[in-house]
Amino acid sequence: MGHRILEQSPLVTATAPRRRIARERVRQRPGLIQRLMPLPWALWPAEARLLVGLAAFWSLAGLLVLVSASWWVAAREIGDGAFYVKRQAIWLIASWSLFSLALTANLRNCLRWAGPALWVGCLLIAATLMIGTTVNGASRWLVLGPLQIQPSELVKPFVVLQAANLFAPWCRMRLDQKLLWLGSFGGLLLLILKQPNLSTAALIGLTLWMVALASGIRWRSLLGTAIAGGALGTASILINEYQRLRVVSFLDPWADPMGDGYQLVQSLLAIGSGGLTGQGYGLSTQKLQYLPIQSTDFIYAVFAEEFGFVGSVVLLLFLMLVAWVGLRVALRCRCNQTRLVAIGCCTILVGQSILNIAVASGAMPTTGLPLPLVSYGGNSLMSSLVILGLLVRCSLESTGLIGGRERKIRPSGRS
Repeated sequence: MGHRILEQSPLVTATAPRRRIARERVRQRPGLIQRLMPLPWALWPAEARLLVGLAAFWSLAGLLVLVSASWWVAAREIGDGAFYVKRQAIWLIASWSLFSLALTANLRNCLRWAGPALWVGCLLIAATLMIGTTVNGASRWLVLGPLQIQPSELVKPFVVLQAANLFAPWCRMRLDQKLLWLGSFGGLLLLILKQPNLSTAALIGLTLWMVALASGIRWRSLLGTAIAGGALGTASILINEYQRLRVVSFLDPWADPMGDGYQLVQSLLAIGSGGLTGQGYGLSTQKLQYLPIQSTDFIYAVFAEEFGFVGSVVLLLFLMLVAWVGLRVALRCRCNQTRLVAIGCCTILVGQSILNIAVASGAMPTTGLPLPLVSYGGNSLMSSLVILGLLVRCSLESTGLIGGRERKIRPSGRS
């Protein structure tokens, strides 16, 4: 089977030496691994290789952090210290399968199906309001046998793809098409707010805003959208009592350290106990049933206690590296749609990580956003790795050797 080579105009095709190398690779008999790869490894851009390495490191490091954060509580409450880790490992294998699928799929096909997938996601989120499972006052999950599905997490990759579909040809798009998709995104945000899930709605809104900004939409429109989004978030806080209590406790958690401020107070104690270099891996004391939900939303507090200020700085530098690589991928993309997909993927991954850290450290009101690839939960894991796979795919298509309107280069008998 020959690899696919992009057929484009001379201005955007790959350089002649790279195309010659690609043809020579095609003539060679590919092995099993090469058949599964969209492009021979030697032709992968440096950004794509680095992203795969970062994703692997992020996944393994996240699993190790989860081992420390969940083992004691799982052993005490369930009788199996590895309970959460084993389930997370199974989800990790499934998520890496989706990662592989995302980086081998033609981005044009993904963009074509993004709209219908977004509507399906809206229907599933609407279903959570009627038949969903309610936890801590929020209906975010659908129970299908042994599985719990969180549609607001699974819809994130399709939000990125459809945002690129909408904003890349914005100036050429008909008004009815603009209104259709703006209304679809608005309906999605309202459904998520109705659950209520302000943090996910804010993250998706921020992602849409960043993609629109990168597409070159006028500042006046962007400013008006930002003001409307802020007003919508404020209305959600005023309507939902538990969100209002979270904001009040965020402003002064020590006013009620055993009540509404308990969660944030315990998180701050954990982070402060880490000091400069931390207590050491596995030696956190706040995770011993002092810190609530230490395996999901507040797993960063356990990490900070065990690895200290130095570990936290390393984590932030790691996120900066992911953002820098994602920006390089976006700058190297050959079309606006692919560039906007890369920007959207980078915004969700890094933005969600920063929001989670800000919540755990008291810089933002308490919300329910997991730390990507670290917090326990299969839905977030699958969504994050699919988004990473799309980012790698953007990098691969930037070579001009795959993607777009493709044709097969048939192996020739002549050299």
